Formats: sequence, structure tokens, C-alpha cells
Amino acid sequence: MVRSVENGGEAVEISPDHFDPTAVVPEPLPKVVESDGELLNGKSNGDREIVLGRNVHTTCLEVTEPDANDDFTGDKDAFMASILARYRKTLLERTKHHLGYPYNLDFDYGALAQLQHFSINNLGDPFIESNYGVHSRQFEVGVLDWFARLWEIEKDEYWGYITNCGTEGNLHGILVGREVFPDGILYASRETHYSVFKAARMYRMECVKVDTLVSGEIDCADFKVKLIAHKDKPAIINVNIGTTVKGAVDDLDLVIKTLEESGFTHDRFYIHCDGALFGLMMPFVKRAPKVSFKKPIGSVSVSGHKFVGCPMPCGVQITRLEHINALSRDVEYLASRDATIMGSRNGHAPIFLWYTLNKKGYKGFQKEVQKCLRNAHYLKDRLLDAGISAMLNELSSTVVFERPWDEEFVRRWQLACQGNIAHVVVMPNVTIDKLDDFLSELVEKRSTWYQDGKVKPPCIATEVGNENCLCTLHK
Repeated sequence: MVRSVENGGEAVEISPDHFDPTAVVPEPLPKVVESDGELLNGKSNGDREIVLGRNVHTTCLEVTEPDANDDFTGDKDAFMASILARYRKTLLERTKHHLGYPYNLDFDYGALAQLQHFSINNLGDPFIESNYGVHSRQFEVGVLDWFARLWEIEKDEYWGYITNCGTEGNLHGILVGREVFPDGILYASRETHYSVFKAARMYRMECVKVDTLVSGEIDCADFKVKLIAHKDKPAIINVNIGTTVKGAVDDLDLVIKTLEESGFTHDRFYIHCDGALFGLMMPFVKRAPKVSFKKPIGSVSVSGHKFVGCPMPCGVQITRLEHINALSRDVEYLASRDATIMGSRNGHAPIFLWYTLNKKGYKGFQKEVQKCLRNAHYLKDRLLDAGISAMLNELSSTVVFERPWDEEFVRRWQLACQGNIAHVVVMPNVTIDKLDDFLSELVEKRSTWYQDGKVKPPCIATEVGNENCLCTLHK
């Protein structure tokens, strides 16, 4: 809120005396309820439901009209500057305790500040000029060529674009598959990102969910059973290059082998690889299976704001050029063609990606991947040493462990949770010091949560396997 004073007979809004521009703005914790509606207040590991209609208006920043003589007084500018200063302080605090989501927050794009004065929009097909001249297609295609080399496809054999997020990459990949096989059935493991199932609903596709192993990988035995049950229709398959919760990498070669053994020739299936996070990390992991267009895959997508570290959501989607004509349409208004999902795209994002790829290169990314994997193993080992159930997949930097009992703790460290498990995604900005701070606080909190024996740590053997569960039943 602001107060007003008289200035020549007119009211002028100014900051209240108690307004502290350096204060951290607390965010309210969403209520947690059991399935019967009883509030848990974050003190139980029972069934949790998200409460709809959370009243964010209690913390929103109201938009107010400037005063008539504000150009003279400048009070509104000063007020907004103080709001932004306080918001920046909040961002610094929340970044310091950011562990559960796969975003690389270690970047510096100060050199690109000079471009913020321009409205850069990459309309339509990246490879065809349009009438709109304020674009960054030259950067976009340069980034796409870099990823094409990474995934082993020739320049004249691929088509792609910089998406507005990872979900758009999945929506596009599944859409291409649907256009190639209009009567095809979509197969996806139960631990697939929700955007793939969103695509199935949007495109009115028949979708078959496939069971997963304890690791989170697709269960190819169950996959084979379901393929044979629907062998009369083509298969559109989503392959996870790192699942959302456990960071599990589906065995692409085994998926292809299963398709072939089930009677599906290469002209009767389409594979989309969702590599949101690990699609860029996998090429730099020794012994990791290769994602390559030399194999019979149809498309690959990754997020640009995750491992790369772009300050705005974006992604990369690449598919085979031969598939794109079914989607592409002439747009006279643009004097171009368009086969993208959104049409207009953030023209700044390709420049940020181009800048990082040039600075780090393949060797730079390889060093960062190795650092993330080392730190992830460090966290997993420390958790187990502290008696906390934990699991880490071989090709992953996502450490899964028992869900903390206190939801305030979960919110403080911004942990991603599902049922009785939580995870930390170790990214380049997650240092050993940050992990030590997190571990020491977690161990201290657990000593109070479970001290009287009335509440016990959850058993997560079903989620991580008996060998990784340290509950009283599996120690």
C-alpha cells in the first residue's frame, strides 16, 4: 500500500515510512490437505492434495495509476524502484536455497544487456526469411546447427526451432509423430513428464501408459506386451532422456529392439526423445547410450533454461526435414512458412543460447557435467551416511531421498516432491558448500521431527528399492 500527501492541492502517492526496500518478501505456504479434507498443515506424510484457488491477492503487487503531476515529482518512479529493489533481494534469497528444480542459475549475460531495448521476434520458419526484420534467425540457426552436430544429423536433413519451453518441444515432437501416423498410438512410461500426456489430450490421441522399473526407466517387458496388443496400429513412442522425478534414462537401444521384436518395422514407428535436462548432459557422460539421428528416431527436444542456463524459459526442438512438410503451411502475412507451435518466438533466447555455446563449447559442458555427477554422488553418499534413504541413477544428477516431514523445510529449499519422496537436482550452480548447508540443516531438523518416536521416517522402498531404503524395516 502507499499513502498520499497534498502537493499543490493534488494527491501524490509516495512510499510509506515503514517500507523497507531491502526486505525479503515472504511467500505464503500452500495449505496441504488429506483426501478427506482434513488439514495436515505440512505435518504428515499422508495423501496430499493441491488446494485450488489459493489467494495470491494477499501478496500481489497492485497496479496503480500515476498521479497527474508525477512527471514533475518522480514519486512513482521512486516507489517502483524500491519495489524492484526489494524483489531483487527476494530473488537473491530464493536462489540461495534452490535445489529441487533443474535450472542452472550460474550465468552472467551482462554483455547482452545492450539488446534489451529491442523487440526481437522470430516469426515463422527459422530457415525462411519473412517481412519482419527485427529477428535473430542467424543466431537461431547457428544454435540449431550446433545441436544437429551433437545429435548426428546433417544440415540438409533436419528441421528445428528454438521453442518457448521444454513442453513446447514435446508438444511439437508428438504432433509430428501424429502427423506422420494419424492413426498411431502414443506410448509413454508412467514416469514421463506430464506435458506428453497433455499432448495426448490436446491432439485426442489414444495413449497407452507403460510400467516402469524401480529406477524410473521404461519397463520394456511391459512395453512389448502392450505393443503386441495393438500391433495393428503404428506406434508413437516418447523416450525419456531423464525422467522428471528420478532422472532415469530410458534405454533407447532396448526400446528400438523391443519395437523390432514386436513386429514393428522402421516405417511403422516414430520415436520422440524428451531430453529436457539430460539430453544435453548425456553426450558428455562416459558409457552413456547415445541419442543420435543415426538411429531410427524422429525428434529430440531439450530445454535451454535448464543445463545451459538461459535466464528465460526456452528449448531446442529438432526433427527430420522429411517429416515437417505435413505440418508446414504458407503464411502470406509473414511472406514465410510456419510449422511451429506458437508462431511468435522469443528472439532473445537464441542469442543467449548462442552466447553460452560459444563461451563453453563441448569441453566446457563436459567439465560441468562431470562436476554435477561428482557432486550428486557426494550428496547421495552423505545422505546415506546420515541414515537417510536415498537413490541416484547411474547416468543422473538427480538425487532422490525421503520426503522431509516439515513442509516449511520443503518450501525453504524449494524441493520437488512426489508422494513420500523428494529430490535435489544437482546443477552447475549447486556447490559442495550449498549441499553441506542443506545436509546440516536437514540432519538437524530430522533430529527434532523424529526424536520422540511418534513419527518415523517414511519407507520409500517401493520408490527407490529395498537396498536404498534405510527405514526401520529395511536397515
